[in-house]
Amino acid sequence: MLEICEVSKRFGDLQVMEGFSLTVPESGFTALVGPSGCGKSTLFDLLTGVVARDGGSIRWKGDEVPDLGSLAAYMQQKDLLLPWLSLFENAMLPARVAGEGDARSDEARALLKHLGLEDFAHYLPGAVSGGMRQRCALVRTLMFGREIVLLDEPLSALDAITRRSLHAVLLLLQTEFRKTLLMITHDVEEALLLADEVIVLSRPPMTVRECFRPKSSKPRRITDPELVRLKEHILSELEAESDAL
Repeated sequence: MLEICEVSKRFGDLQVMEGFSLTVPESGFTALVGPSGCGKSTLFDLLTGVVARDGGSIRWKGDEVPDLGSLAAYMQQKDLLLPWLSLFENAMLPARVAGEGDARSDEARALLKHLGLEDFAHYLPGAVSGGMRQRCALVRTLMFGREIVLLDEPLSALDAITRRSLHAVLLLLQTEFRKTLLMITHDVEEALLLADEVIVLSRPPMTVRECFRPKSSKPRRITDPELVRLKEHILSELEAESDAL
């Protein structure tokens, strides 16, 4: 579905990417892990058109596109809910921006119910937990109606227990809503638990160092011997890359 072809980007003396390529399969869940400063966030900026690339191309379903700004939904580290709007009103923002008014209100309410927020729809973000706010952010993401979802450390601001409880919610994006997911994470365990494909990135200029496809079916347990082995291997690779920065 998504092809990143020979993309290059330089900031001053730093060559962040040079001929970087990646293919993201349709309805797949791909996770990117790499040392801090390797260029993961820059890649998302290039994909969404926030930053212009120096070279290369992006292809969507076989057609070259300038970026994914109008094609992808973007879920970031912080929930970015507007504090003066209720959870329902926050969920409805994509529909209102698109000029669809109340035509999709039933859809928003159904999604809030599906993610356990029905009884909190009228609450302001400051009155609910971090996990609830992030679930509302997920509903808002779904309301964009895009086929691909970019996830930039979507659970990193949450405590460990809340993060684990939301893993199943993220998997719903793929299994029930049939979205194509591309996620940045520093959490190797999270990547192995959620993704079909874990891409290990190198230091700049960023390249694909290794690619792993866990064989165990979802939901997974990090105590699975295969995942334990992969985790240790990936962490050692990341440590080697970090030491080289």
